[in-house]
Order: sequence, then structure tokens, then C-alpha cells
Amino acid sequence: MVRSTQLLHPPRAPAPTRPAATVLLLRDTPQGVEVLMTRRSASASFAPGAYVFPGGGIDPADAQCHALAARRDTQDELRLTQAIAAIRESFEELGVLLARRRDGRPAGAADIAALDRQAPFAPQCEAAGLVLAADTVYVLAHWVTDRDLARRFDVPFLVARMPDGQQPVADEAEQFEPVWVRPADALARHAAGGFFMIFPTIRTLQRLAGYASVDAVLAACANEQPLWTSCPRAGLLHGKEARYMESDPPYGELALVCPDGQIVHELGWQHERPVPLLRHLLRLTAPNPGHMTGPGTNSYLVGDAATGYAAIDPGPADAAHVQRLFDAAGGDIRHILCTHSHADHSPGAALLQALAVQAGKPRPAIGGLPSAPTARPASRFTPDYALTDGQRIVLQDAQGGTTHTLQAVFTPGHAANHVCFVLEEDALLFSGDHILNGSTTIIDPPDGNMRDYIDSLDRLDALCAAHDARFILPAHGYVLGFARQAIAKLKAHRLSREAKVLAAMQRQPDGSVQDWVRLAYDDTPPQLWPIAERSLLAHVERIRALCGRQ
Repeated sequence: MVRSTQLLHPPRAPAPTRPAATVLLLRDTPQGVEVLMTRRSASASFAPGAYVFPGGGIDPADAQCHALAARRDTQDELRLTQAIAAIRESFEELGVLLARRRDGRPAGAADIAALDRQAPFAPQCEAAGLVLAADTVYVLAHWVTDRDLARRFDVPFLVARMPDGQQPVADEAEQFEPVWVRPADALARHAAGGFFMIFPTIRTLQRLAGYASVDAVLAACANEQPLWTSCPRAGLLHGKEARYMESDPPYGELALVCPDGQIVHELGWQHERPVPLLRHLLRLTAPNPGHMTGPGTNSYLVGDAATGYAAIDPGPADAAHVQRLFDAAGGDIRHILCTHSHADHSPGAALLQALAVQAGKPRPAIGGLPSAPTARPASRFTPDYALTDGQRIVLQDAQGGTTHTLQAVFTPGHAANHVCFVLEEDALLFSGDHILNGSTTIIDPPDGNMRDYIDSLDRLDALCAAHDARFILPAHGYVLGFARQAIAKLKAHRLSREAKVLAAMQRQPDGSVQDWVRLAYDDTPPQLWPIAERSLLAHVERIRALCGRQ
């Protein structure tokens, strides 16, 4: 866990959440699935003026009328309560009634007209002999309101088929202008500025747009578990507020820098100044963006004015970038560490060392692993000293108080001399190029080795488990959160790709590398196939090695 003393922003308690339920009423049309939406009152305390799905808070009475509802065998008590709340809200707000008469016929216009939308719902249904059709309501997603907002809800987004023969009529108090709309059309109207929606609504519609029918949506929800769960986080992108789900690349960085939801962290990539991540952690991104480097190579400074700094991956031979790195540390560079020898990571080390000497500072030693004979000429690298596996590099203030300890962990695979580092006091993993955010790293034989790469992933997973590490700081891209899940996802991706490579080899046993790439990377733009060939060769080597063991 990150030390609370190192957080940039003082802790604050987010507002408590309130239980609520929302329902997406769906219908099939010749043009595709449509969803019922309404506009909230301009004076509403939450999301005023936004187009939303019907829903609201869960009342205590919703949990007390289970006997009035039909349920599936797999529908537990909580899901039943949520479904009842959604049925009640859709009736109160839009006059839509998901219910059946005792003889099994669906409720119709006469049943709806006999009920008072302002009076308690359940007693009226019981008196009218209506059974709430909770068995037709399924959970689609689970949203928890963002930590920065004053009013927060813990709300399942449920789905149900719109009953035949019913027409929505807004209550004209909380909801206005009911409208049937295709998800894609709602998103287009929002983008054009004429259909305001809040973040969870937008993201839900984006995923709903992928379904061809109501049956397909309901089938996807049949296992009673939400298809996704999210408590979004917000940051600043070029000065404007932007929100992200857990699957979005900036999410982990926002969780590290602003764990309680403060909207203060700028996410726009820039190269002129370092970005504070913690009190003792700065990131300076080199101005070398591209297909292979993403937004650029991340150089990290670990330490503070009292302990001095360790620089991880000083980057390419860019004098201006290295000067900015030196200045950000106040010239007090104690250690220079390189995760591996590639040209966008290690050449800056000698420049940074020279700056320290020119400034009259003690000469910081360059640590890393020397490049192997298999390295390409542009990736030759000889450090001042070779790290040992498990070696600790310690920064400590003169009083022996604050300490920052970096442990070296050998992780061959992307390169034969690749090393990761763990900042032990804060359980942070600096992953170099072994784990990236937003792309998968290239494994380029002979210096790259897929067998070693997969084994190193397993080692990093065990390391994260031992340290309870939750954040990964890659050499390219934002900070990754959910460290072990990220590693598991990356390994699953690699093994899935390997299965496609094996299938291509079996389909065309005499095929060329180019033939196999077309089959195994058919989900990748053809312009990237020359790069993909490198990793494919690494997969081929691993496949043949595994077959040789059997």
C-alpha cells in the first residue's frame, strides 16, 4: 500500500452511497433495439436536465413486498428487491407497469388506470391482484457514483422488455419527454450537443449498441451477474474534466494520485515538465512518441530533497530531456537505473551522469544489466555495475528517517537484460517495457524470448501478491491499477495469441512467417504486421520448445 504520508492531496471521505435502481426498458424495431429514456427536471438535485433511464432510490418497502413478486430460481433477495424498486420507479415516473394479473395475463391499460401513481405502490398492486413481474427484470451493470460528487448512489442498471400495448407517460414532475431511441442515435445526438447525458448513461449505451436484439441483451444477462461494475474516476484532460471507467488507461493513475476522487490531476501528455504522482515520485515523459513508444518513454524520479533521487530509465540520448530530468531532481541524482538497454531507455544515463559531474556533484553510478550478445547494435549497453537479482538500492535522509527502497527483479523476455524494480515501502512496480499501458510489448528474438517473458509475468504476479502491489508504473503510458488483474489479462492475451499462431501453423504447415501473421493477427491493422512478425517468431520458438518437451 502507498504510504499515506506520500500522497499529494490530503485524504477526504467521499460522500456515502445510497441504494438505488435503474431500468432500461427495451423494444425491438426493424432498425434495431430501442431504449426508453426521459429528461430529468431542470431543478433535480442530481443530473438536472439529463436524459436518463427511469429509476430512483430503493425504499424500505421494496424489500418488504417480495411475496407480491414473481421471481426466477436464481434471483436472490437483493436482486429481487432491486427489481421491485425498478418496477415501482418505472410506474411512478412513466406509468409503465411490469406486472401480471393472477391468471397470468400481462397488466394492461385498465390496470394502470386503476392505480394512483402518487399513492403507495405495493398495497395498490396487492389489492388489485397484480403480481410484479420481477422475473422479467435482469441485471445488466452495476454503477457506483464517482467519488467526487456530493450525491452518490450504488445502483444496478437493470434491463427488461417493454410490455406490449403500454405507452409511457411522464409524471411531468421528475421526468419529462419520454422518447424511444436507438443507443447509437442517442450517442450521436449527445455528441452533437442536443441530448445531454451523464457518464454512466453514455457508457451503458455504448455497450448496449453492440446488441442486435432484446433477446440478445437478456441472454447476456442470464447468469445474474452484472456484465460490468464501475465506480468512475475523473481527472483533467487539457484542463477540462474527463471521466474514466476501470478499463480506461488513465484510471489507475487517477487512483494512485487522487485516491479519494479529487479532480486535480492533469492527464494530457506533455514533455516540458515533470508530472508529480506522489510526494516522492515524478514522471517526465521524453518527447519521442510513436508506434513503438506510445506517448513517449517515461523517466521516473524516486526520492525527495532529503534523500536525493534515483532516476529510472533516463530515456533516449535527448540532451534537453535529460537536462529537465536533472533539474527536476535539483541536481541531486544518487542512482541511475536502467530497466534494459533499448535505445529509448538507456542512452540518457551517460548524459545524466555527465550533468552531475559537470555540476560538481558526486558521480552517480549507472546500474542495470549489460546487454547480451543477442542485442542489436543500437541496444548495446554496459552499466557501471551489474545489478544482482533482488538487490536493493536505498535512499535515506541524513537522520535515518525517510527511506525509499528499490528492489531489482530480473525479468528477461522483452530483452535479455530486462529488470523491473519494486519500491518496497509503497508496493509500486516499475515495469519498464515488460508491461505497458495501452499496448502489448514486442518480443523480438533473439534478444527477446517468449518463454522467458511468460515466466517473468508469473514472477511479477507472485511479487505483486507478496507485496500487495496494486499499481504498475510502465515505461510507456499511464500508471496501471489493479496490478495482478493487469498481469493476468496480459498473460491471457499472450496465450490467446499463441493459440492463434499455433492454429495458423497447423493450417499452413509449410507457410511463411507472413502467411502465419495474416492468420494469427487478422484482428490487427495490416500496417502493423511487420512489427507483429517479431512477436510471432517468439511465439513460434516457444511453441516448438514446448512441443519438444512433450
